[in-house]
Amino acid sequence: MPLTDKQIQNAKPGQRPVKANRKDKKSPSRRDGNTKDKTAGDKTGATKEDPKFIATEKPYKMSDSGGLYLEVDPSGGKYWRFKYRFAGKEKRISLGVYDDVSLAEAREERDACRKQLAKGIDPGVHRKAQKAARTSGAANSFEVVAREWLKEYIDPKSESHRKRVYARFENDIFPYLGSRPIAEIEPGELLDVIRKIENRDAKDTAHRTMGSCGQVFRYGIATRRCKRDITAKLRGALKPVEEQHFAAVTTPQEIGGILRAIDVYKGTFVVRSAFRLAPLVFVRPGELRKAKWQDIDLDEAKWLLELSKVDNSKGRRDDVDKYLIVPLSRQSVEILRALHALTGGGIYVFPGARDRNRPMSENAILTAMRRMGISKDEMCGHGFRATARTVLAQELHIRPDLIEHELGHQVIDPNGRAYNRATFLPERQLMMQVWADYLDKLKSQKVVPMMKPKPVTDLKAIMVPGYM
Repeated sequence: MPLTDKQIQNAKPGQRPVKANRKDKKSPSRRDGNTKDKTAGDKTGATKEDPKFIATEKPYKMSDSGGLYLEVDPSGGKYWRFKYRFAGKEKRISLGVYDDVSLAEAREERDACRKQLAKGIDPGVHRKAQKAARTSGAANSFEVVAREWLKEYIDPKSESHRKRVYARFENDIFPYLGSRPIAEIEPGELLDVIRKIENRDAKDTAHRTMGSCGQVFRYGIATRRCKRDITAKLRGALKPVEEQHFAAVTTPQEIGGILRAIDVYKGTFVVRSAFRLAPLVFVRPGELRKAKWQDIDLDEAKWLLELSKVDNSKGRRDDVDKYLIVPLSRQSVEILRALHALTGGGIYVFPGARDRNRPMSENAILTAMRRMGISKDEMCGHGFRATARTVLAQELHIRPDLIEHELGHQVIDPNGRAYNRATFLPERQLMMQVWADYLDKLKSQKVVPMMKPKPVTDLKAIMVPGYM
Protein backbone atom coordinates (compact mmCIF):
# COMPACT_ATOMS: atom_id res chain seq x y z
CA MET A 1 0.00 0.00 0.00
CA PRO A 2 1.27 3.53 -0.75
CA LEU A 3 2.61 5.52 2.18
CA THR A 4 0.73 8.31 3.91
CA ASP A 5 2.13 11.43 5.54
CA LYS A 6 0.94 10.16 8.94
CA GLN A 7 2.85 6.89 8.57
CA ILE A 8 6.01 8.79 7.69
CA GLN A 9 5.64 11.18 10.63
CA ASN A 10 5.04 8.28 13.06
CA ALA A 11 8.07 6.30 11.86
CA LYS A 12 10.43 5.65 14.79
CA PRO A 13 14.17 5.72 14.06
CA GLY A 14 15.86 2.72 15.65
CA GLN A 15 12.53 0.87 15.96
CA ARG A 16 11.39 -1.16 13.01
CA PRO A 17 7.64 -1.87 12.69
CA VAL A 18 6.77 -5.58 12.64
CA LYS A 19 3.91 -6.91 10.59
CA ALA A 20 1.50 -9.01 12.62
CA ASN A 21 1.26 -12.71 11.72
CA ARG A 22 -2.00 -14.02 10.39
CA LYS A 23 -2.47 -16.13 13.50
CA ASP A 24 -2.16 -13.04 15.66
CA LYS A 25 -4.84 -11.32 13.60
CA LYS A 26 -7.44 -14.02 14.45
CA SER A 27 -10.14 -13.02 16.86
CA PRO A 28 -9.39 -14.08 20.47
CA SER A 29 -13.04 -14.98 20.89
CA ARG A 30 -12.73 -17.71 18.25
CA ARG A 31 -9.49 -19.08 19.70
CA ASP A 32 -10.17 -19.24 23.41
CA GLY A 33 -13.71 -18.00 23.91
CA ASN A 34 -12.58 -14.61 25.06
CA THR A 35 -15.39 -12.13 24.35
CA LYS A 36 -13.54 -8.95 25.26
CA ASP A 37 -13.69 -5.99 22.88
CA LYS A 38 -10.90 -6.06 20.26
CA THR A 39 -10.03 -2.51 21.03
CA ALA A 40 -9.73 -3.06 24.74
CA GLY A 41 -6.32 -2.14 26.06
CA ASP A 42 -3.95 -4.22 28.16
CA LYS A 43 -2.25 -3.14 31.35
CA THR A 44 0.16 -0.89 29.39
CA GLY A 45 -2.72 0.86 27.61
CA ALA A 46 -1.75 -0.46 24.15
CA THR A 47 -4.51 -1.55 21.83
CA LYS A 48 -4.65 -4.53 19.53
CA GLU A 49 -4.45 -2.19 16.53
CA ASP A 50 -1.24 -0.47 17.68
CA PRO A 51 1.74 -1.58 15.50
CA LYS A 52 4.50 -3.54 17.17
CA PHE A 53 8.13 -2.38 17.00
CA ILE A 54 11.45 -4.07 17.59
CA ALA A 55 14.75 -2.33 18.22
CA THR A 56 17.17 -2.24 15.28
CA GLU A 57 20.61 -0.79 14.69
CA LYS A 58 20.19 -0.89 10.92
CA PRO A 59 18.20 1.39 8.59
CA TYR A 60 14.84 0.03 7.50
CA LYS A 61 12.62 0.73 4.48
CA MET A 62 9.06 1.95 4.19
CA SER A 63 7.87 1.19 0.64
CA ASP A 64 5.61 3.53 -1.32
CA SER A 65 5.10 2.52 -4.96
CA GLY A 66 6.86 2.44 -8.33
CA GLY A 67 10.28 1.87 -6.76
CA LEU A 68 10.03 4.75 -4.28
CA TYR A 69 10.73 4.05 -0.60
CA LEU A 70 11.70 5.91 2.58
CA GLU A 71 14.82 4.77 4.38
CA VAL A 72 14.67 5.43 8.13
CA ASP A 73 18.12 5.64 9.72
CA PRO A 74 18.67 4.75 13.42
CA SER A 75 20.30 8.16 13.89
CA GLY A 76 16.98 9.84 13.11
CA GLY A 77 17.31 10.68 9.38
CA LYS A 78 14.62 9.82 6.85
CA TYR A 79 15.84 9.59 3.26
CA TRP A 80 13.94 9.16 0.00
CA ARG A 81 15.33 6.51 -2.35
CA PHE A 82 14.32 5.33 -5.83
CA LYS A 83 15.16 1.76 -6.83
CA TYR A 84 15.29 0.84 -10.52
CA ARG A 85 16.90 -1.51 -13.00
CA PHE A 86 19.00 -0.32 -15.93
CA ALA A 87 20.88 -2.53 -18.39
CA GLY A 88 20.04 -5.54 -16.22
CA LYS A 89 21.48 -4.06 -13.06
CA GLU A 90 19.62 -2.94 -9.96
CA LYS A 91 20.46 0.64 -8.98
CA ARG A 92 19.37 3.25 -6.45
CA ILE A 93 19.28 7.02 -6.49
CA SER A 94 18.68 9.48 -3.66
CA LEU A 95 15.70 11.84 -3.99
CA GLY A 96 16.28 13.98 -0.91
CA VAL A 97 15.61 14.11 2.83
CA TYR A 98 12.22 14.11 4.51
CA ASP A 99 10.78 16.59 5.39
CA ASP A 100 12.79 18.92 3.12
CA VAL A 101 11.25 16.85 0.34
CA SER A 102 7.60 16.00 0.94
CA LEU A 103 5.88 12.76 -0.05
CA ALA A 104 4.24 14.48 -3.04
CA GLU A 105 7.56 15.99 -4.20
CA ALA A 106 9.31 12.64 -3.86
CA ARG A 107 6.67 11.05 -6.05
CA GLU A 108 7.18 13.77 -8.68
CA GLU A 109 10.92 13.07 -8.68
CA ARG A 110 10.23 9.35 -8.99
CA ASP A 111 7.93 9.94 -11.96
CA ALA A 112 10.59 12.09 -13.64
CA CYS A 113 13.13 9.29 -13.21
CA ARG A 114 10.72 6.75 -14.66
CA LYS A 115 10.19 8.97 -17.73
CA GLN A 116 13.96 9.08 -18.24
CA LEU A 117 14.11 5.28 -18.00
CA ALA A 118 11.36 5.03 -20.62
CA LYS A 119 13.59 7.05 -22.97
CA GLY A 120 16.56 4.80 -22.29
CA ILE A 121 18.30 7.27 -19.96
CA ASP A 122 19.91 6.19 -16.69
CA PRO A 123 18.64 8.69 -14.05
CA GLY A 124 21.82 8.34 -12.00
CA VAL A 125 24.11 9.03 -14.95
CA HIS A 126 21.90 11.90 -16.08
CA ARG A 127 22.09 13.52 -12.65
CA LYS A 128 25.88 13.24 -12.61
CA ALA A 129 25.99 14.82 -16.07
CA GLN A 130 23.88 17.74 -14.91
CA LYS A 131 26.07 18.22 -11.87
CA ALA A 132 29.22 18.10 -13.99
CA ALA A 133 27.77 20.67 -16.39
CA ARG A 134 27.29 23.08 -13.50
CA THR A 135 30.86 22.86 -12.28
CA SER A 136 33.72 24.97 -13.59
CA GLY A 137 35.51 21.82 -14.69
CA ALA A 138 32.79 21.20 -17.26
CA ALA A 139 33.19 24.54 -19.02
CA ASN A 140 33.84 22.73 -22.30
CA SER A 141 30.88 20.35 -22.15
CA PHE A 142 28.39 20.39 -25.00
CA GLU A 143 25.60 21.62 -22.71
CA VAL A 144 27.61 24.56 -21.39
CA VAL A 145 28.65 25.65 -24.88
CA ALA A 146 25.12 25.14 -26.20
CA ARG A 147 23.56 27.20 -23.41
CA GLU A 148 25.97 30.03 -24.13
CA TRP A 149 24.93 29.92 -27.80
CA LEU A 150 21.24 29.78 -26.85
CA LYS A 151 21.58 32.81 -24.60
CA GLU A 152 23.48 34.78 -27.23
CA TYR A 153 21.52 33.93 -30.37
CA ILE A 154 18.16 32.41 -29.41
CA ASP A 155 17.05 34.40 -26.36
CA PRO A 156 16.58 37.60 -28.43
CA LYS A 157 14.15 35.78 -30.75
CA SER A 158 10.39 35.51 -30.28
CA GLU A 159 9.12 33.60 -27.26
CA SER A 160 7.57 30.81 -29.33
CA HIS A 161 10.77 30.26 -31.34
CA ARG A 162 12.89 30.34 -28.19
CA LYS A 163 10.72 27.70 -26.50
CA ARG A 164 10.92 25.38 -29.50
CA VAL A 165 14.71 25.54 -29.78
CA TYR A 166 15.26 25.14 -26.03
CA ALA A 167 12.88 22.15 -25.96
CA ARG A 168 14.82 20.38 -28.71
CA PHE A 169 18.07 20.63 -26.77
CA GLU A 170 16.67 19.91 -23.30
CA ASN A 171 14.51 16.96 -24.36
CA ASP A 172 16.54 15.35 -27.15
CA ILE A 173 20.21 16.38 -26.90
CA PHE A 174 21.33 17.30 -23.38
CA PRO A 175 20.23 14.03 -21.71
CA TYR A 176 22.54 12.08 -24.04
CA LEU A 177 25.40 14.42 -24.96
CA GLY A 178 25.14 17.31 -22.51
CA SER A 179 27.99 16.19 -20.22
CA ARG A 180 30.34 15.16 -23.04
CA PRO A 181 33.23 17.52 -23.85
CA ILE A 182 32.23 19.15 -27.11
CA ALA A 183 35.61 18.47 -28.69
CA GLU A 184 35.31 14.72 -28.06
CA ILE A 185 31.87 14.11 -29.58
CA GLU A 186 32.08 12.01 -32.74
CA PRO A 187 29.73 12.31 -35.74
CA GLY A 188 28.31 8.83 -35.09
CA GLU A 189 27.35 9.75 -31.54
CA LEU A 190 25.41 12.80 -32.63
CA LEU A 191 23.75 10.90 -35.47
CA ASP A 192 22.54 8.18 -33.08
CA VAL A 193 20.90 10.83 -30.90
CA ILE A 194 19.33 12.70 -33.84
CA ARG A 195 17.96 9.45 -35.23
CA LYS A 196 15.98 8.95 -32.04
CA ILE A 197 14.03 12.06 -33.13
CA GLU A 198 13.77 10.85 -36.71
CA ASN A 199 12.49 7.42 -35.60
CA ARG A 200 9.47 8.98 -33.91
CA ASP A 201 8.48 10.34 -37.33
CA ALA A 202 9.61 13.90 -36.58
CA LYS A 203 11.82 14.36 -39.64
CA ASP A 204 11.53 18.13 -39.75
CA THR A 205 12.45 18.42 -36.06
CA ALA A 206 15.42 16.09 -36.63
CA HIS A 207 16.76 18.29 -39.45
CA ARG A 208 16.22 21.48 -37.44
CA THR A 209 17.93 19.98 -34.39
CA MET A 210 20.88 18.90 -36.51
CA GLY A 211 21.15 22.44 -37.86
CA SER A 212 21.07 23.95 -34.38
CA CYS A 213 23.77 21.53 -33.21
CA GLY A 214 25.89 22.62 -36.17
CA GLN A 215 25.57 26.22 -35.02
CA VAL A 216 26.66 25.19 -31.52
CA PHE A 217 29.75 23.45 -32.90
CA ARG A 218 30.61 26.50 -35.00
CA TYR A 219 30.17 28.66 -31.90
CA GLY A 220 32.51 26.25 -30.10
CA ILE A 221 35.09 26.76 -32.85
CA ALA A 222 34.79 30.54 -32.52
CA THR A 223 35.28 30.30 -28.74
CA ARG A 224 38.21 27.84 -29.16
CA ARG A 225 36.58 24.91 -27.39
CA CYS A 226 36.44 22.59 -30.39
CA LYS A 227 38.13 22.42 -33.76
CA ARG A 228 35.49 21.09 -36.13
CA ASP A 229 31.82 21.09 -36.96
CA ILE A 230 30.99 17.38 -37.03
CA THR A 231 27.56 18.02 -38.58
CA ALA A 232 29.32 18.77 -41.88
CA LYS A 233 30.14 15.05 -42.17
CA LEU A 234 26.51 14.11 -41.56
CA ARG A 235 25.00 15.86 -44.56
CA GLY A 236 22.61 13.50 -46.29
CA ALA A 237 22.53 11.09 -43.35
CA LEU A 238 18.95 11.95 -42.38
CA LYS A 239 15.87 11.11 -44.40
CA PRO A 240 14.71 14.07 -46.50
CA VAL A 241 11.72 16.07 -45.30
CA GLU A 242 8.73 15.91 -47.58
CA GLU A 243 7.63 19.43 -48.47
CA GLN A 244 4.22 20.19 -47.00
CA HIS A 245 2.07 23.19 -47.79
CA PHE A 246 -0.47 24.76 -45.48
CA ALA A 247 -3.89 23.27 -46.08
CA ALA A 248 -6.08 25.80 -47.88
CA VAL A 249 -9.19 25.90 -50.04
CA THR A 250 -8.84 27.70 -53.37
CA THR A 251 -12.09 27.22 -55.30
CA PRO A 252 -15.06 29.62 -55.01
CA GLN A 253 -17.38 26.82 -53.87
CA GLU A 254 -15.02 25.67 -51.10
CA ILE A 255 -14.35 29.23 -49.89
CA GLY A 256 -18.06 29.99 -49.74
CA GLY A 257 -18.66 26.89 -47.64
CA ILE A 258 -15.95 27.88 -45.15
CA LEU A 259 -17.34 31.43 -44.84
CA ARG A 260 -20.87 30.19 -44.22
CA ALA A 261 -19.59 27.81 -41.56
CA ILE A 262 -17.81 30.71 -39.84
CA ASP A 263 -21.01 32.75 -39.76
CA VAL A 264 -22.89 30.06 -37.81
CA TYR A 265 -20.03 29.25 -35.42
CA LYS A 266 -21.37 29.08 -31.84
CA GLY A 267 -18.14 29.80 -29.95
CA THR A 268 -17.23 32.91 -27.95
CA PHE A 269 -17.75 36.32 -29.54
CA VAL A 270 -14.00 37.06 -29.42
CA VAL A 271 -12.99 33.86 -31.22
CA ARG A 272 -15.87 34.21 -33.69
CA SER A 273 -14.78 37.77 -34.49
CA ALA A 274 -11.19 36.65 -35.06
CA PHE A 275 -12.48 33.83 -37.22
CA ARG A 276 -14.52 36.26 -39.35
CA LEU A 277 -11.66 38.77 -39.68
CA ALA A 278 -8.98 36.21 -40.62
CA PRO A 279 -10.01 35.70 -44.28
CA LEU A 280 -10.54 39.45 -44.79
CA VAL A 281 -7.05 40.55 -43.77
CA PHE A 282 -5.15 37.25 -44.36
CA VAL A 283 -2.30 38.13 -41.96
CA ARG A 284 -0.34 35.42 -40.16
CA PRO A 285 -2.25 33.73 -37.28
CA GLY A 286 0.22 35.03 -34.69
CA GLU A 287 -0.09 38.58 -36.03
CA LEU A 288 -3.89 38.38 -35.85
CA ARG A 289 -4.17 37.08 -32.29
CA LYS A 290 -1.59 39.59 -31.00
CA ALA A 291 -3.31 42.61 -32.61
CA LYS A 292 -3.45 45.64 -30.29
CA TRP A 293 -6.06 48.37 -30.27
CA GLN A 294 -3.39 51.07 -30.13
CA ASP A 295 -2.23 50.03 -33.62
CA ILE A 296 -5.69 50.18 -35.23
CA ASP A 297 -7.34 53.36 -36.50
CA LEU A 298 -10.96 52.53 -37.28
CA ASP A 299 -11.74 56.01 -38.57
CA GLU A 300 -8.91 55.82 -41.10
CA ALA A 301 -9.52 52.09 -41.68
CA LYS A 302 -5.84 51.24 -41.18
CA TRP A 303 -3.91 48.76 -39.04
CA LEU A 304 -0.20 49.40 -38.38
CA LEU A 305 1.00 45.81 -38.18
CA GLU A 306 4.39 44.77 -36.82
CA LEU A 307 5.46 41.86 -38.98
CA SER A 308 6.30 38.64 -37.17
CA LYS A 309 8.69 37.55 -39.93
CA VAL A 310 11.23 39.95 -41.42
CA ASP A 311 14.16 39.12 -43.68
CA ASN A 312 17.12 40.85 -42.02
CA SER A 313 19.70 39.28 -44.30
CA LYS A 314 19.70 42.18 -46.77
CA GLY A 315 21.27 45.46 -45.80
CA ARG A 316 18.76 47.52 -47.80
CA ARG A 317 16.05 46.87 -45.20
CA ASP A 318 15.60 49.35 -42.39
CA ASP A 319 13.39 49.56 -39.30
CA VAL A 320 10.46 50.93 -41.26
CA ASP A 321 10.15 47.61 -43.10
CA LYS A 322 9.33 45.81 -39.86
CA TYR A 323 5.86 47.29 -40.16
CA LEU A 324 3.08 47.12 -42.70
CA ILE A 325 0.01 49.31 -43.03
CA VAL A 326 -2.90 46.94 -43.56
CA PRO A 327 -5.89 48.69 -45.20
CA LEU A 328 -9.18 47.61 -43.62
CA SER A 329 -12.24 46.98 -45.75
CA ARG A 330 -15.68 48.18 -44.72
CA GLN A 331 -16.52 44.65 -43.55
CA SER A 332 -13.36 44.48 -41.42
CA VAL A 333 -14.13 47.82 -39.75
CA GLU A 334 -17.65 46.63 -38.91
CA ILE A 335 -16.30 43.51 -37.19
CA LEU A 336 -13.73 45.52 -35.22
CA ARG A 337 -16.21 48.20 -34.14
CA ALA A 338 -18.55 45.56 -32.73
CA LEU A 339 -15.64 43.91 -30.92
CA HIS A 340 -14.34 47.24 -29.59
CA ALA A 341 -17.42 47.55 -27.38
CA LEU A 342 -16.32 44.36 -25.61
CA THR A 343 -12.50 44.42 -25.60
CA GLY A 344 -11.69 48.05 -26.48
CA GLY A 345 -10.74 48.90 -22.90
CA GLY A 346 -7.89 46.40 -22.92
CA ILE A 347 -4.59 45.97 -24.71
CA TYR A 348 -5.43 43.19 -27.13
CA VAL A 349 -8.15 43.09 -29.75
CA PHE A 350 -8.54 39.37 -29.09
CA PRO A 351 -7.68 38.82 -25.39
CA GLY A 352 -7.35 35.41 -23.79
CA ALA A 353 -10.33 33.80 -22.10
CA ARG A 354 -8.52 33.50 -18.74
CA ASP A 355 -6.24 36.52 -18.77
CA ARG A 356 -7.35 39.65 -20.63
CA ASN A 357 -3.81 41.02 -20.45
CA ARG A 358 -2.61 38.25 -22.75
CA PRO A 359 -3.65 37.48 -26.34
CA MET A 360 -5.91 34.52 -27.05
CA SER A 361 -4.43 31.06 -27.51
CA GLU A 362 -2.47 30.46 -30.69
CA ASN A 363 -4.67 27.42 -31.36
CA ALA A 364 -8.03 29.15 -30.80
CA ILE A 365 -8.95 29.49 -34.49
CA LEU A 366 -7.55 26.06 -35.35
CA THR A 367 -9.54 24.43 -32.53
CA ALA A 368 -12.68 26.24 -33.68
CA MET A 369 -12.20 24.83 -37.19
CA ARG A 370 -11.94 21.31 -35.90
CA ARG A 371 -15.10 21.72 -33.81
CA MET A 372 -16.91 22.89 -36.93
CA GLY A 373 -15.85 19.76 -38.78
CA ILE A 374 -13.23 21.43 -40.98
CA SER A 375 -10.42 18.85 -41.20
CA LYS A 376 -6.72 19.64 -40.98
CA ASP A 377 -6.33 18.49 -44.59
CA GLU A 378 -8.94 21.02 -45.74
CA MET A 379 -7.98 24.27 -44.01
CA CYS A 380 -5.75 25.73 -41.30
CA GLY A 381 -5.35 29.19 -39.76
CA HIS A 382 -2.40 29.97 -42.03
CA GLY A 383 -4.34 28.71 -45.04
CA PHE A 384 -6.30 31.96 -45.43
CA ARG A 385 -3.09 33.52 -46.75
CA ALA A 386 -2.71 30.86 -49.44
CA THR A 387 -6.38 31.21 -50.32
CA ALA A 388 -6.11 34.98 -50.80
CA ARG A 389 -2.86 34.75 -52.70
CA THR A 390 -4.27 32.20 -55.16
CA VAL A 391 -7.73 33.65 -55.70
CA LEU A 392 -6.66 37.31 -55.92
CA ALA A 393 -4.28 36.40 -58.71
CA GLN A 394 -6.26 33.77 -60.60
CA GLU A 395 -9.85 34.94 -60.16
CA LEU A 396 -9.60 38.71 -59.61
CA HIS A 397 -6.40 39.23 -61.64
CA ILE A 398 -4.79 41.55 -59.07
CA ARG A 399 -1.16 42.53 -59.65
CA PRO A 400 1.18 40.02 -57.94
CA ASP A 401 3.36 42.75 -56.39
CA LEU A 402 0.33 44.22 -54.56
CA ILE A 403 -0.65 40.78 -53.26
CA GLU A 404 2.89 40.01 -52.09
CA HIS A 405 3.13 43.39 -50.40
CA GLU A 406 -0.15 42.80 -48.56
CA LEU A 407 1.12 39.39 -47.43
CA GLY A 408 4.02 41.15 -45.71
CA HIS A 409 6.62 39.77 -48.11
CA GLN A 410 9.57 41.82 -49.25
CA VAL A 411 8.89 43.23 -52.71
CA ILE A 412 11.76 44.57 -54.84
CA ASP A 413 11.14 46.94 -57.75
CA PRO A 414 13.08 46.70 -61.05
CA ASN A 415 15.70 49.09 -59.65
CA GLY A 416 16.41 46.82 -56.68
CA ARG A 417 14.66 48.95 -54.07
CA ALA A 418 12.46 47.43 -51.40
CA TYR A 419 9.00 48.96 -51.07
CA ASN A 420 8.33 50.60 -47.72
CA ARG A 421 5.30 50.10 -45.48
CA ALA A 422 3.14 52.80 -47.13
CA THR A 423 3.81 51.93 -50.78
CA PHE A 424 0.72 51.57 -53.01
CA LEU A 425 -1.59 52.22 -50.06
CA PRO A 426 -4.51 53.53 -52.21
CA GLU A 427 -4.19 50.58 -54.59
CA ARG A 428 -4.07 48.10 -51.73
CA GLN A 429 -7.05 49.79 -50.05
CA LEU A 430 -9.05 49.17 -53.21
CA MET A 431 -7.77 45.61 -53.47
CA MET A 432 -8.85 44.79 -49.89
CA GLN A 433 -12.35 46.16 -50.51
CA VAL A 434 -12.68 44.23 -53.78
CA TRP A 435 -11.55 41.09 -51.92
CA ALA A 436 -14.06 41.60 -49.08
CA ASP A 437 -16.92 42.18 -51.55
CA TYR A 438 -15.91 39.06 -53.47
CA LEU A 439 -16.01 36.99 -50.25
CA ASP A 440 -19.50 38.34 -49.50
CA LYS A 441 -20.67 37.10 -52.91
CA LEU A 442 -19.21 33.67 -52.26
CA LYS A 443 -20.81 33.53 -48.82
CA SER A 444 -24.21 34.46 -50.24
CA GLN A 445 -23.81 31.55 -52.71
CA LYS A 446 -23.55 33.96 -55.64
CA VAL A 447 -20.47 32.07 -56.73
CA VAL A 448 -18.35 33.84 -59.30
CA PRO A 449 -17.57 31.35 -62.11
CA MET A 450 -14.02 30.53 -63.10
CA MET A 451 -12.82 33.05 -65.66
CA LYS A 452 -11.27 31.59 -68.79
CA PRO A 453 -7.91 33.13 -69.68
CA LYS A 454 -7.93 35.29 -72.77
CA PRO A 455 -5.36 34.49 -75.47
CA VAL A 456 -2.37 36.83 -75.36
CA THR A 457 -0.90 37.85 -78.70
CA ASP A 458 0.97 41.03 -77.80
CA LEU A 459 4.63 40.28 -77.03
CA LYS A 460 4.83 43.33 -74.76
CA ALA A 461 2.45 41.62 -72.29
CA ILE A 462 5.10 39.11 -71.29
CA MET A 463 8.23 41.27 -71.45
CA VAL A 464 9.90 43.53 -68.90
CA PRO A 465 8.13 46.94 -68.89
CA GLY A 466 10.02 49.58 -70.89
CA TYR A 467 12.11 47.08 -72.90
CA MET A 468 10.21 47.71 -76.14
